[in-house]
Amino acid sequence: MFTSFSFGVFILIAVLILMGVKMVPQGYTYTVEHFGKYVRELPPGLAFIFPLVQRVGRKVNMMEQVVDIQPQTVITADNANVTVDGVVFYQIFDAAKSVYEVNDLERGIMNITMTNLRSVCGGFELDELLSKRDEIGDRILTIVDEATNSWGVKVLRVEIKDIDPPADLIEAMNLQMTAERRKRAQITEAEGTRQSAILAAEGDKTAAFLHAEAREREAQAEAKATQMVSEAVAAGDPQALNYFIGLKYVEAMGKFAESDQQKTIFMPMEMTNLVGTIGGISELWKETQKADK
Repeated sequence: MFTSFSFGVFILIAVLILMGVKMVPQGYTYTVEHFGKYVRELPPGLAFIFPLVQRVGRKVNMMEQVVDIQPQTVITADNANVTVDGVVFYQIFDAAKSVYEVNDLERGIMNITMTNLRSVCGGFELDELLSKRDEIGDRILTIVDEATNSWGVKVLRVEIKDIDPPADLIEAMNLQMTAERRKRAQITEAEGTRQSAILAAEGDKTAAFLHAEAREREAQAEAKATQMVSEAVAAGDPQALNYFIGLKYVEAMGKFAESDQQKTIFMPMEMTNLVGTIGGISELWKETQKADK
């Protein structure tokens, strides 16, 4: 009988020991309650509590967690109705506060974030709301983190996922964007036309200048030739006059040949005169070559 009693006591002690041994997984912290009152925490790993008088109160997830914020209807500063939703990333740093200071931690974070989401977004105009998501998220993060600090929570990030304006407002924005793009295209085209006109004008200016310069040189050469012919005639050399007349005669014939309207050329002068003139030019050329030598 004593042996049976001893064996029963041994079994009871073994059971109590097993009841007091707790295995806490990585990323979690357990709270320990002594007759319902919080006394301490159990870190990850193997731990022991006093059975019957102590128990594990809450199993707290200490890893980073995510809360999706339900879509909220927001009236912007320029009276546009938009639907905004987001996501909150947080992490518990004090397990006891997160379970004993607030009844439902996740719901509390969600409600605070939704309230401040409407408040912060309502202070922006629609264009700013669409382009300043990071700034909006930072403002909400500062407010929510300060409010939840007493719950043993650190809010890490608040991100705006979607901003959905009404369908008619989206259509108006698309029309405005299309008009702006057409305006930019017209400005670019007008600028290209302007640059092309400037380049064409500069080209015409340069061509006119070169043409005038060529005409000036031609006139100077013709005046010099006339002067040389006059001097030769004055010196008693008739060949120079024949050269001048023959040159003008040949130029006139060339212009007749180049005319677009010409079909038939009437020549009222004798061809022998042209041959004689050309001969005079040849003689004048030979005399000029001899004089140069």
